[in-house]
Amino acid sequence: MDLPRQLGPYRLVRRLGRGGMADVFVAHSFGASGFQRAVALKVLRPEHVGDGELERLLIEEARLGARLYHRNLVGVHDLGCEDGVYYVAMDWVDGADLRALLPLAAPLAAHVMAEVALALAYVHAAADDAGRPLGLVHRDVSPKNILVSRSGEVKLGDFGVAKATMLADTTRANIRKGTYAYMSPEQVARAPIGAASDQFAAGVTLFELVTGRRPYEGASPLQTTDLILAAAPPDVSALPPQLAAITLRCLQQGPAARFPSAAALHVALIEAGRTLPAAGPLELATRVALSAGSAPAS
Repeated sequence: MDLPRQLGPYRLVRRLGRGGMADVFVAHSFGASGFQRAVALKVLRPEHVGDGELERLLIEEARLGARLYHRNLVGVHDLGCEDGVYYVAMDWVDGADLRALLPLAAPLAAHVMAEVALALAYVHAAADDAGRPLGLVHRDVSPKNILVSRSGEVKLGDFGVAKATMLADTTRANIRKGTYAYMSPEQVARAPIGAASDQFAAGVTLFELVTGRRPYEGASPLQTTDLILAAAPPDVSALPPQLAAITLRCLQQGPAARFPSAAALHVALIEAGRTLPAAGPLELATRVALSAGSAPAS
């Protein structure tokens, strides 16, 4: 089955990425008097159209994303179905994911991860309409899910594997929940996980942003998970001392030994950034432009 060029009010322009469950496209929506807006459209892959379980997962992802609104999150705007094809419309971030920017200078890495920690603090504190905590855990914090725009914005995306403690965790067993090298020891062990699990992934990401490599990565997924379960402190000599200390705390084997919250991690990263050369949205925009080979957005 081929996807149509039009899904609901959206005209597909080009594919941005492909996952095991869905493809993501740049699409345009049109309105009166020549109004036009670019969005990212997440669409179930053709071979999965009609799979009730995967359709339910995409719907739940959209419903979850629609609850969350923060400047450091990819926003969800619409859920639709056209001729049996489900799709989710989200912010299109004109830029790149962090994989395209590796490695980053330490000050920029500190700035990016401070923004990510701010997003996580918001996510972890999210509540339902009655004010009850949802207990959200992202579960896939990694460079591929952190988008940076040409104007220097940082946005955490992809809540396809996120879990809320008040929602049923019925993700199909053969869909990998998160990326192995960024999983926490408790996630690898299939133990109950909480907000501190996202901190471990943030620590892995911070280490990789500066060094260009992951602290725990074996020749196979099994070797990688064994390294994570051991969680031996990695060699952080390539990081500035301020970031080395933060990384090591995030990568503690036990969740209780990490920062008390993502908000506390954010504060630590901000304080570390003050001791490093200045870096913020303008410097990040310049770095994105250099990666893309074009001028930053004005």
